Parts: sequence; structure tokens; C-alpha cells
Amino acid sequence: MDFEVMAEGLKFPEGPVAFPDGSVVLVEVFGGRLTRCWGDGRTEVVADLGGGPNGAALGPDGAIWVCNNGGFTGPVGPDGKPQLRGISPPDYEGGRIERVDLATGRFERVFTHCGDLRLKGPNDLVFDRTGGLWFTDFGKQRANDRDFSSLHYVGAGLNQVQMVHDRVLSYNGVGLSPDETTAYVADTYNARVWAYDLEGPGKAKPGEGVYAPARFLAGLPTDARFDSLAMTEAGNVCVATLGTGGITTVTPAGETSFIGFPDPTVTNICFGGPDRRTAFITLSGSGRLIRAPNWPEPGLALNFSQY
Repeated sequence: MDFEVMAEGLKFPEGPVAFPDGSVVLVEVFGGRLTRCWGDGRTEVVADLGGGPNGAALGPDGAIWVCNNGGFTGPVGPDGKPQLRGISPPDYEGGRIERVDLATGRFERVFTHCGDLRLKGPNDLVFDRTGGLWFTDFGKQRANDRDFSSLHYVGAGLNQVQMVHDRVLSYNGVGLSPDETTAYVADTYNARVWAYDLEGPGKAKPGEGVYAPARFLAGLPTDARFDSLAMTEAGNVCVATLGTGGITTVTPAGETSFIGFPDPTVTNICFGGPDRRTAFITLSGSGRLIRAPNWPEPGLALNFSQY
């Protein structure tokens, strides 16, 4: 697929958010910052957040909300893969959800706990039409062990983080079907996409099976891992795929297709442009943000986005 490089020299870019002026705001995980890429090679720092900002979304208040995993150690290796990804740095103090004022760069920590449980490594987030916030917590890993992962929800106007599903392996990207009756989650180490059938905002139906309330949707038999994701207008899941380097599209029926890009560490995708058929993709191993103007289908219009 044809694409253009919008920005390079980024320190593990992730969490792209597209704007009508052609710019994209994203996080730099290893840079600890929120950055705007203007599309002509220019970049500017919006906020120095510290830690490891991992995902971003435009909220109902017009601010950018960020999942901050608290930081990683290790640079990106010569093979384009992050070294020691997930290992907590010496100054690690926990994960958090942050809110950033785009006009001023001022930011605040909004959530640090789910009840008495400290957030470990918040990863990706999406707002539903009520203003409720879904987010994943990937957890952190150490030399010989790692945390469980989890899926969370915060109701609109509330300040309590709710646990939707815990004791899972490696939850990463999260998105909602167009009618918001299903939440989709990418499980990194399993290379699986899970579906949660919903009976209301933040409420998963009980479901059946070993992994309930999660329902298996699709997985890959190859040596690959799933990262963050975006939804299309038709309800397909476009999930960034590590290892094989590209975007895997999964239909609601579990059928898959793949578009490759020249980086084994493709980490995220979002949609923009007048018809939302321009895909903005983070090639994190090579530190680039690219723009693919002819995506096969339009992306889903996100709640509270400027599209």
C-alpha cells in the first residue's frame, strides 16, 4: 500500500489522534511526551508527561486523555523491536490516566487506582457515546514475573474506576463496535482479539466458556503479536501486528486479512481525512508516523472527535 512519511525520529510513537487541519497528535512512549506532527516533517511537544505515555484519545471535554504505563527501560534494538519492553524503570511509581489541555500543555493525573488496586500499565483507551471511558491495563513485568492484565471502565462524570475483567494475559488495544454493543480487546502475547458483548455502558454480559465474559473472535497462527487497534465504519477491527509488521483486519465473523508495512513494530492506527479513508499508522521500530491515503474502507467516526 502506498504511504507518505509524516514524521520521523520519534521515540517509539503510539496513540495517534487525527485532526481536520491535517496534524496528528501522538505519544512518544520512550520520550515520555505528547507530540503534534504537522505532516510536513515538523513536530512540536505538547506536553512532557514523563513515564511512558502509551495511548491517547480526544475526550468529551476537548482534552487529550492519555494512558501512561509509568515507563519502560531499554531502547529500540537494531531489529526494530523494543528491548525489555514492559520492564519497570528504577523511577517507576505506577501507571495512570492523564488529561492534557491541548492549548496550554497543562496536564493532570485523573486516575491512579481501581479501588485499592494501583494501576500498573494503562495502555489504550476509547470513549463511548455517553462519555464513559474504556481502558486496558497491560500490567508491568520484571526480570522473572509479570502482572496480570485487565479491562476497566469509568462511567461518564464519575471518578471511580470499575473492573470489567481481570486476571487476563496482556490486554492492549481496545475499541467499540459502531452500535457500541461490543467491546473489542487485543491480547498481545496470545495474538488474539476478544469480544465483550455488552448490556449497557461498561457492563459486559456474563457469557460462557473458560474466558468469559470474553468471547474469542480471532487469532493468528504465525509468530506475531497484537498491539493497539481502531474500528472501521463497517465494524471491522484493524489491529496493529508486531513481528509480521502491519495491520490485521478482523471482521465481526472472525475472518482476517493483512496489509504489511516496512517495520516489524507497527503499533497503532487511526483514521482521518474528509472521508476517514486516510490511515495514520505508527511504525515504532523506525520511529515514524506514516499516512496511507487510500485505505480499503472508511474508519469509524470516534465519539467526540473533530471528524
